[in-house]
Amino acid sequence: MDKVTVKTIQKRKESKEPITALTCYDAATAKIVDQCGLDVALVGDSLANTRLGYKNTLPVTFEEMLHHVKASARGVQRALLVADMPYLSYETDPREAAKLAGRFIKEGGAEAVKLEGGSRIAGSLRAILNANVPVMGHLGLTPQSVNKIGGFKVQGRKRTDAAHIIMDAKFLEKLGVFSIVLEGIPADLARKITKMLKIPTIGIGAGPDCDGQILVFDDLVGFSSPPLPKFVKRYANLKPQIVQALTQYRYEVITRRFPEKGHSY
Repeated sequence: MDKVTVKTIQKRKESKEPITALTCYDAATAKIVDQCGLDVALVGDSLANTRLGYKNTLPVTFEEMLHHVKASARGVQRALLVADMPYLSYETDPREAAKLAGRFIKEGGAEAVKLEGGSRIAGSLRAILNANVPVMGHLGLTPQSVNKIGGFKVQGRKRTDAAHIIMDAKFLEKLGVFSIVLEGIPADLARKITKMLKIPTIGIGAGPDCDGQILVFDDLVGFSSPPLPKFVKRYANLKPQIVQALTQYRYEVITRRFPEKGHSY
């Protein structure tokens, strides 16, 4: 299969071929995402929860993200590798935002970055795009704004809120982002935005009519603990199998059943 690029993702909308995306956090998970033929491997700031043990995405630093982007880049050959810009890496200083986005590309091996928000971060978006870094937008339920919006709640149910999301989507398209993640919004609003835009939309909790879908790796394979968001579908439940394997290993070590003769030199 050919290498996926920003142009590949944009052409998928024209051909009406759904875009497949998943998060990854290191070389191992990135390699799995890549080998399975998914289009986008996103090093999400969700690694704050899934790998670093934080209660939400806010504490994760740029340097922590860069470490995981570098690791993930070693596992990807075909998929488009996108790096999440963490909280406070782009909100206050456009020049610093462009510098950090560039480091994700130059040092980390990413091919694009993702930012949460629309017109409120216009300066940083312009600076990053002017630095020749492709940008994926993110609207709707934006986890880095969890304290402002009062929790992980569906956005855009009120007419005024929906109008603001639509306005931001148009703004991002005009500015030059190559795609937009729509998270936690009503399906009819996501459908309206998807039909309205010429750039692709990638949904997570935004219904079936987006141009693509993305999930968190740990949610999909059963590593995450309940309660899970309504939009999550578990395609496997690997955690109990891993617990069983490790428990059996411990038992065989303490009862001297492992290693056996066949495991020894």
